[in-house]
Amino acid sequence: MTQPTERNRLSEEQSPYLRQHADNPVNWQPWDEQALEAAREHDVPIFLSVGYSACHWCHVMEEESFADEEVAEVLNENFVPIKVDREERPDVDSVYMTVSQLVTGRGGWPLSAWLTPEGKPFYVGTYFPKEEKRGMPGFLDLLEKTSGSWNQDREEVENRAEKWTAAAKDQLEETAGPDRTGGGVGDGESAPPSSDTLESAAQSALRSADRLYGGFGSDGPKFPQPARLHILARAADRSDRDGYREVLEETLDAMVEGGLYDHVGGGFHRYCVDRDWTVPHFEKMLYDNAEIPRALLAGYQLTGRERYADIVEETLEFVERELTHDDGGFFSTLDAQSRDEDGQKEEGTFYVWTPEEVEAVLEDEDTAELVCAGYDVTSSGNFEGANVLNRTATAAELTDQFELSEDEVERRLEEALETLYDAREQRPRPNRDEKILAGWNGMMISAFAESALVLGEDDHAETATDALEFARETLWDEETGRLSRRYKDGDVAIEGYLEDYAFLARGALHCYEATGDLEHLAFALELAETIEDEFWDAEQETLYYTPESGESLVTRPQELDDSSTPSSTGVAVETLLALEDVAAPDSGFGEIAAATLETHAATIESNPLQYATLCLAADRLESGLLELTVAASELPEAWRDRLGERYLPDRLLARRPSTDEELETWLDRLDLEEPPAIWAGREARDGEPTLYVCRDRACSPPTTDIDEALEYLEDRQPTGEIGGIDDENVPF
Repeated sequence: MTQPTERNRLSEEQSPYLRQHADNPVNWQPWDEQALEAAREHDVPIFLSVGYSACHWCHVMEEESFADEEVAEVLNENFVPIKVDREERPDVDSVYMTVSQLVTGRGGWPLSAWLTPEGKPFYVGTYFPKEEKRGMPGFLDLLEKTSGSWNQDREEVENRAEKWTAAAKDQLEETAGPDRTGGGVGDGESAPPSSDTLESAAQSALRSADRLYGGFGSDGPKFPQPARLHILARAADRSDRDGYREVLEETLDAMVEGGLYDHVGGGFHRYCVDRDWTVPHFEKMLYDNAEIPRALLAGYQLTGRERYADIVEETLEFVERELTHDDGGFFSTLDAQSRDEDGQKEEGTFYVWTPEEVEAVLEDEDTAELVCAGYDVTSSGNFEGANVLNRTATAAELTDQFELSEDEVERRLEEALETLYDAREQRPRPNRDEKILAGWNGMMISAFAESALVLGEDDHAETATDALEFARETLWDEETGRLSRRYKDGDVAIEGYLEDYAFLARGALHCYEATGDLEHLAFALELAETIEDEFWDAEQETLYYTPESGESLVTRPQELDDSSTPSSTGVAVETLLALEDVAAPDSGFGEIAAATLETHAATIESNPLQYATLCLAADRLESGLLELTVAASELPEAWRDRLGERYLPDRLLARRPSTDEELETWLDRLDLEEPPAIWAGREARDGEPTLYVCRDRACSPPTTDIDEALEYLEDRQPTGEIGGIDDENVPF
């Protein structure tokens, strides 16, 4: 029998994850028309493996199976093996991960799926050992059974594939919104989520909170869930109920004091494997180090706790140092694994310590003892005989034991961590995935831009705008108005998805707020226009994840709920609502946002915490945008400080040229015939920086006094389950 694929083609790809498999004996193919055509031509199933470069169990499955000649022979002869980097192709991942969750009740990476030549799934799972182990079927046995079923029970296979594809379509593509027989926005037949949806989400967060260890859920593992923290922050700001603020602080404290945070080098790991946040999965993802700091900034504004601001600064320093391209963009991940003394790859070895290692590096027994006491470094260890640093003792708790003041304890610990960092730099480093993704960069740009306003750091604004310009120069096509998803070593590829446009548009808007540079606002508006052109479906009244002109998969997904990243639909809706006020009157941005929320109102209300980002967007629609229009050539530093310290989650800081003459120049650049309402008639008074505060078309008088504006502002503050499939997931 002729093999359907003759060679492994992954060496031709730019993805570091795909290249990791280029030397496998498996004839891996990228997801492209050539591979799909091979399956159709030879009439054989596709074996699809989805993962990413920092995925620990992806590496394990490679070592056990994909590097094995026996497994490769069976795969090559009976299947078209396709390898997908889920960070490059989240659309492919979304479709088949949804099937896995529907069929098996769980998901994760590596994702393993067997498909018909048309891409319809008929068997799914995640990690499989080569041989049967602890109740898990063996991968080699599965290959033989699925191949046999394809050849001998073809009708049953195809019936199952049709059923599962229909279920995926129902889950991802269909809408359960307004009546499609003529109902629409403003016709009285439909409505956005009710006004108490935010409260319902906050109540759900309280019920699921782990009040002993922080976070959500009483069993491990513990994941950072920033959108839930934003729900709690917004609810705490509007309510005198102590529980919201308490759970917010308990969770933020657990995340910054436990093993999720890298106390030596800064930055957050992916998640913790245990209930008490002690041991992480050690990969560091760009998106976590963008979204967690944004939650910490909200916590800092609400509580004034400097610890949160300090962790934001340390995390952004880590990103600048270890995840930033020389020309401004941000890299994707740091691997969980590095090599041990014998050259073998081991998870976490770069980050963990023994008491002996601490003492040898610090060369002072008393300081080493202080570090071990403060960060729970013991001879028994908490991770394979070594220790992930956890800040388990406060300075106050260490004062009596070491006869030092609290300030002296903190000073010595800080100096010791710097010494440990220098020593750690000599260890073999984890690999870095250097692809630059538009959407993930958008999230990181927002984090830097927001921190510039909240913490008053001009350097952060510069980092944000450098990254935005890098994305614009490398990934944006001015002529077509289209965005590519990935840049790697000069190679640009993959049509952008909704998350790329939405996250980057939000980042551009935040850069405009932080700097007042209208070029960033213009870019945000251009991205929003493409969202309308490519992702908005006027008939279904929803935003799809894949572009209308892009590749057709077996279903066209939407992304409504939050996963490891925020819902791209939710971010798009919030951003469109904000941009409506600075766009042309006929932009339609507000109508699209409102219609999308109306379409999914029942879904959001059924489980608002699962759809936290959409819930926050619905709250913004309900409460109205808080418009802070500043007419000035520069934002006064005192104004920035006063506005930055206030928790204003629905704020739009609309920086306007100070004179009408300057404004006319920018109207041409923004392709506007007349100033948007947020700018109209709002010039600087008497040559002084002037502030206008508005909500729901009710505005303050123009003022040059920030305290007067804040007083006016104070008086105007706003007060779905996955179904299953009956069939068992069995290899026939």
